[in-house]
Amino acid sequence: MKKTYIWSLPTRIFHHLLAIFILAAFLTDDDKLINYHSNIGYAILILLIFRLFWGFIGPKYSLFKDFSTNINEAKEFMKNIFNSEQKYIGHNPMASYIMIAILITTFLVIISGVLTLGIQEGKGVLSFLNSEYFKKMKLIEEIHEFLANFLIVLIIIHLFGIAFDRIFHKKHQTLNSIFTGYKVVKSIEDVRLNIFQKLFSFIALTIFLIFIFFALFKPNNILTASIYEPIDYKVQNISFVDECGSCHTLYPPNLLPKKSWELIMNDLENHFGDDATVDNEVNKNILSFLVKNSAENSTMEASWNFINSIGNKDIIALSKTNYWEKRHEDIPKKIFKSEKIKSVANCKACHNDIEKGLIEDENIKDISDFM
Repeated sequence: MKKTYIWSLPTRIFHHLLAIFILAAFLTDDDKLINYHSNIGYAILILLIFRLFWGFIGPKYSLFKDFSTNINEAKEFMKNIFNSEQKYIGHNPMASYIMIAILITTFLVIISGVLTLGIQEGKGVLSFLNSEYFKKMKLIEEIHEFLANFLIVLIIIHLFGIAFDRIFHKKHQTLNSIFTGYKVVKSIEDVRLNIFQKLFSFIALTIFLIFIFFALFKPNNILTASIYEPIDYKVQNISFVDECGSCHTLYPPNLLPKKSWELIMNDLENHFGDDATVDNEVNKNILSFLVKNSAENSTMEASWNFINSIGNKDIIALSKTNYWEKRHEDIPKKIFKSEKIKSVANCKACHNDIEKGLIEDENIKDISDFM
């Protein structure tokens, strides 16, 4: 038995970067950090592409063909799992199964994430799917979350395996090999990289680092860009802006369903405690505009959530919906009574882009601004 170099530097760098960026992906799983979360996902995809090629052109023990996936070997390994003498130089059968499962699941998490970003948020390279599949947004999101949770389970199993190996197969120094590349095994030659493998690794790492710097300085890029553009309501309907926007936040028509807008416009003399009556022609003009652009005719996530929250109920205030309450449940009620906000109806106090027809999560002001 001797210390033998079996994990090359590119293999170890991949392992560490994958671990770091998967952790970063979970830490940025927040609506306000959606662009960073998405870019981290793309960065992981670059790592997976490298690992795919590395599994065919890399050095011994990093190759997929060197993974011990034979079922009989797995049975034998489990029978002798407590034996301090282990014959596997690279991955043992159980580690092989887990590593393959982690790689495949991570890939599926990213693909489902890109689908969720495109269909639900209308962002990124698959944003063109938003208009056709937006009604399936919750299903795609649930698949993404299920796969992400399954990945956590696999990682926990992987960490348990490392801890188990550390206790019962300590002399092989498997844990140390993740950092040093050296493992204590039966006498074999150290792995060596040829010039092609070195060049490929260098190019892959360079591409990865370029992307990281690009995403860091420009998180809102072509991979995360939204299909939704700011709307100039003055151009679309000046009466809507003059009559509605002069008294309160100019609520985008797509946030309420047709029925709610009809209820509002047919009872303007009792408009939330005020008389907001307008001329009949102006009323018809505004109502026609609101109905034409109501939630039923939008593919935005907020529109879909509000219309489903309202259902057949006669709700005309966004803040009275279950969806609104759930989204704002963590905000102390005193915040809405603060001098800077004053009312739950003052959406533009926090949503900088709402009067432009947008409610982008990353543009929501932080609660600390009102403390």
